[in-house]
Amino acid sequence: MDIFSVITLFGGLAFFLYGMHLLSSSLEKMVGGKLERVLRSMTSNRFKSLLLGMAITIAIQSSSAMTVMLVGLVNSGIMELGQSIGVIMGSNIGTTVTAWILSLSGITSDNVFVQLLKPESFSPIIALIGIILIMFTKSSKKKDIGSVCIGFAILMTGMTLMSGAVKPLADLPQFKDILMMLNNPFVAILAGTLITALIQSSAASLGILQSLAMTGGISFNMALPIIMGQNIGTCITALLSSIGTSKNAKRVTAVHIYFNVLGTVICLSGFYLADAIFHFSFTDQPISSFMIAVVHSAFNLLTTFILLPFCKQLEKLAVLTVRDKRVKPGTQGDHTVLLDERLLLSPSFAIAECRNATVRMANTARDTILDAIGLLSHFDEDVAKQIEKNEDKVDQFEDKLGSYLVKISSKNLSHADSNDVSQLLHTIGDFERISDHAVNILRVAREIHDKGLQFSEKAQEELKIFTNAVIEILNITTDAFAKNDLQLAYEVEPLEQVIDSLKVELKNRHVRRLQEGKCTIELGFVLSDILNNYERISDHCSNIAVCMIQIKDSAMDTHGYLNEVKTSGEPRFTGYYNRFTDKYTLPKSSAQMQASEPTES
Repeated sequence: MDIFSVITLFGGLAFFLYGMHLLSSSLEKMVGGKLERVLRSMTSNRFKSLLLGMAITIAIQSSSAMTVMLVGLVNSGIMELGQSIGVIMGSNIGTTVTAWILSLSGITSDNVFVQLLKPESFSPIIALIGIILIMFTKSSKKKDIGSVCIGFAILMTGMTLMSGAVKPLADLPQFKDILMMLNNPFVAILAGTLITALIQSSAASLGILQSLAMTGGISFNMALPIIMGQNIGTCITALLSSIGTSKNAKRVTAVHIYFNVLGTVICLSGFYLADAIFHFSFTDQPISSFMIAVVHSAFNLLTTFILLPFCKQLEKLAVLTVRDKRVKPGTQGDHTVLLDERLLLSPSFAIAECRNATVRMANTARDTILDAIGLLSHFDEDVAKQIEKNEDKVDQFEDKLGSYLVKISSKNLSHADSNDVSQLLHTIGDFERISDHAVNILRVAREIHDKGLQFSEKAQEELKIFTNAVIEILNITTDAFAKNDLQLAYEVEPLEQVIDSLKVELKNRHVRRLQEGKCTIELGFVLSDILNNYERISDHCSNIAVCMIQIKDSAMDTHGYLNEVKTSGEPRFTGYYNRFTDKYTLPKSSAQMQASEPTES
């Protein structure tokens, strides 16, 4: 083996690692957001969690990425520790698929169809398909599929290069001496652990083992503990990602380590005990890359089968290992974060969590407005303090979400994910401004309470109709955003037009009451403040709804859209407008009633 073989070996490893990265990141772009929603809904049952962890890992081709995501989700308080255990076990099973794909390199046959199953035979075809999809299609989804194909082809090219580079090792006496050391199971476990920890990819270290197996120098007795060591070594990524996280997030890593260490102890003990009794003849035989895949799958399936009933015990063991510190009076204990930076490794998951956080922000803003409106008729100082706290909370949401979304936007995102980021960046400012108007209304309510002001019965009746319209537009907008319901979003702008008309009419009626001496200037200023804040709330609701509609249509010409729907006589807009006009019709004023009375001839 010369220097060029060494260069080829490390070059092959580089191809392999980059191919795996490209493959997993492209797969994640295609399915990440959908999987996040499924992940949140299917972790209540350990068997569902198991299947889910397996499915996600197969989909994104990275158990390490799956575990890092779990650390981030638990650290954010989105998932509980107990919910993550089944997912971890399923992830260990899902990662075995890579070994089966790599094992195809060991196929030997003169049959043309069998030869086509070898990666070096079909990966060039997949690469060609991938480059065609990337260069000659406009669809972002097709380009992502092309990236998946290219990633797979690069990965298999790396595997082929590594296999070719290690072939000369079979004739080296020094290589055989090193392999003799691996007959010691403790040394073999340590070797598998260290190599996997170093390159932070169990798939890559398994690929190296499968390449070495093609030299015929690796026996079953050596491969078994190495494979188990590789499973332990893959925990290093989660261990590093848990630095600086909450106690529960650290416990996710502890569960992952315990699962693999206990599985190794149980399986190795069982195997060597059975070997001592039955004296297996195959232990000293050379192992093929195919059998490495079989052993890898069998180990993870057996470990899961044994430990799945003991999820609660694993959780307790993790809690005992990572203990809660005693919190001194006056200090804050362990806490979760709004959005964990670790989720940025999986942009689709991070965007989904940003949407969830924005929904919480929207609901907080709505509740704050409703509380403030309630104070106009019944002032309560405790409610007033809660409104101010909620407004600060919404401000924090905007600051953290804005910074986080900017970081996400710098990632390589799919077209759909880019649209989601754009929508969230546009809407968080409007939700924050809505909560600001709650504080403005609070100030008006405090002035009414402190000065003992009271509107006339006629003004109260009119203002109640206007208030109900504003509450409805706020509810429609928040629900439309939370459910991503475009049908609801289309109702917002017609109602906003009705609210604008109501504001003009209420101001006109107030001026007439002033002229008739039925109202005071002081009450006029208060009414004007209420009407202006209500109208601006409806404007922000309109901004949010229009943004949802425009993002869906891949356009952001807000003014053009509004001019079109208002002037084109579009049936849907007209229908909603007429419905809301009928619903929020003000009672006739005295001037209107006098004008409608028949005049005597």
